[in-house]
Amino acid sequence: MRFSVLVEISLRAGIADPQGATIERALPALGFDAIHGVRAGKAIRFTIDADAERTARAHVDDLCRRFLTNPVIEDASVTLQELA
Repeated sequence: MRFSVLVEISLRAGIADPQGATIERALPALGFDAIHGVRAGKAIRFTIDADAERTARAHVDDLCRRFLTNPVIEDASVTLQELA
């Protein structure tokens, strides 16, 4: 089976987010006064082959812990979708 994977990485709560703060400060000048609490992150997309969704998720979780994130300051959210 092949799965489409989306890993969304964000800073943990309480960790300063200078990129998000810069975006938030710029928004009023563009007419977006009602937007608050901006947090920036990153998204990584790829496909993975595995015999089951549970196996794919375990591999992706391991990849996140060992390579894609800094577990001290970042959290990862994983979305898997089986491809036809």
